[in-house]
Amino acid sequence: MKKNIQHPNFYEIEVSCATCHKKHKIGTTVQKIKIETCSNCHSFYTNSQSFVTVAGRIDKFYKRYGKSSVKKDEKSN
Repeated sequence: MKKNIQHPNFYEIEVSCATCHKKHKIGTTVQKIKIETCSNCHSFYTNSQSFVTVAGRIDKFYKRYGKSSVKKDEKSN
């Protein structure tokens, strides 16, 4: 084996979530890590996906383009 090999330093750091502000202790070679979402607040892990916004977008689409199709039918008569 080679002599004088420098292995990376291993740190135990606290990572804080920007969304729920929960802190997790992990071991890593990096001294500082920032995360936006963690497993406590991410919708994939909590099974609380928001379908309300999608339904609102669909209604908005039908309002916007449903009226234009009615106007075209009235103009053709």
